[in-house]
Amino acid sequence: MLILRCPAQLQLLEETLRKSLPTTLPVLGTVMTVARGNPASHEVLVDSWPHFGIVLTRLRPEEHRDPRDYYTNQLSVFYRDKGALQALLEGTEAVTRERAFQILGMQDELDEAVQEVASARGLKVETIRYRAMMSPKPPQPRRQMPPGLRLSPVSPSHVPLLNATWALGGNARSRAF
Repeated sequence: MLILRCPAQLQLLEETLRKSLPTTLPVLGTVMTVARGNPASHEVLVDSWPHFGIVLTRLRPEEHRDPRDYYTNQLSVFYRDKGALQALLEGTEAVTRERAFQILGMQDELDEAVQEVASARGLKVETIRYRAMMSPKPPQPRRQMPPGLRLSPVSPSHVPLLNATWALGGNARSRAF
């Protein structure tokens, strides 16, 4: 796997992934984060460049401090070829008894491939299916907002509050993200 670090490569990958939304959504978000400063120490990997068959995003290996933490051992994947996905999963140390992990992806074959690799290694994994839906018309709130409450963008001054109240927060990594 090749690690993409060049801003021009990341920009081209971002443009390519946008053409396949919503399937590429989990990977695209990380690619955009890495291209814009990478505050959470992620990396973007491809099997080949510029004609890739699979894109994988993950936390940099040196940041994997707790093998039981699903959040830090999270992978996002988009693939054009199921064989490339199968080869990646069989060759990776992500799917082991020693490390908790979660793999995010929007393609139907992903859960099947993970199940096959896990079964071959004698592991039982749980898969959770979800679908992202996109619409040109944003959804409208179902209820009226309470008087005095307003929605506004998040700014850096909100980091302490978000880090203290976010279910996955409360640590330096979530604060950086």
